[in-house]
Amino acid sequence: MNTSLAIIDLGTNTFHLLLAEKQGDSFHIVHRDRQAVKIGKGGINRDLIMPDGMERALKTLHDFKQKINEAGIEKVFAFGTSALRNAKNSAEVIEKIKAETGITVSVISGDEEAAFICYGVRAALNLGEEKSLIMDIGGGSVEFIIADNNTIFWKRSLEIGAQRLLEQFHQNDPITQNEIEALENYFATALKPVHEALSSYNPTALVGSSGTFDTLSDIFCLKENIIRNDDDRETPLTIEGFQKIHFELITKNRSQRMAIPGMIDMRVDMIVVASCMIDYLLKNFPFKRIRVSTYALKEGALSYLSKQLN
Repeated sequence: MNTSLAIIDLGTNTFHLLLAEKQGDSFHIVHRDRQAVKIGKGGINRDLIMPDGMERALKTLHDFKQKINEAGIEKVFAFGTSALRNAKNSAEVIEKIKAETGITVSVISGDEEAAFICYGVRAALNLGEEKSLIMDIGGGSVEFIIADNNTIFWKRSLEIGAQRLLEQFHQNDPITQNEIEALENYFATALKPVHEALSSYNPTALVGSSGTFDTLSDIFCLKENIIRNDDDRETPLTIEGFQKIHFELITKNRSQRMAIPGMIDMRVDMIVVASCMIDYLLKNFPFKRIRVSTYALKEGALSYLSKQLN
């Protein structure tokens, strides 16, 4: 395999690996891998990477490095996001990764993360001249970008990711009405800058990228008997379809949620609070439709880096 570039996204919940091959002026993805590392678990709200999270990270990165070596790749771009951005022991973790795997990890800012996510979404679907709110719900942070196909009008990364919300608000299973109300009160304050931007720019579409939105779309497609392909860059979801799924998510316990066709183990815990955030936005702003991009941060980083390397 004449692969020339590897990208590793060390997310708070999931680590992703992309192997890409240069074809003409651009890079084409030839291999994808993702692992539920949950590096933020147990320490995200204390700004710490816990020892068990560190162990899971090293195990996954050893596996990724083996795949990179087997493909004969020399250019490796590895970047950390919210968990590593905020952890008091971030430097120690990065040093240990370098010493044990040889992988050099840089930490990107929330602003850079939001820009890369926008590039990824634009590589997947045509936003046209319609203003959209792009939303990427990570374990540590959530990125919000108001953009069309040519312009980023506004972007913000907020440290209100699903692992943080899960540990702070979701103590009972199924989640209780009181917990949902506490979440919504929290969103009323935490999402104030988003609400102000929505009022200024009036986007008509909510575009979800990766993670939670992928799973919501998978569930929706199975319910509606919609056949989708693994390499689709945009997948179906409607506002009405989301609302039905959301009701299921907030009324079922973990084992019942796992039984929903399309649910996956790596998403089953965090999807409840993530869905509550989406529901809050839909109730408080008149979006006309939802779109789902299967491309997100890692594909955006690839798009950006491929331009830099040309």
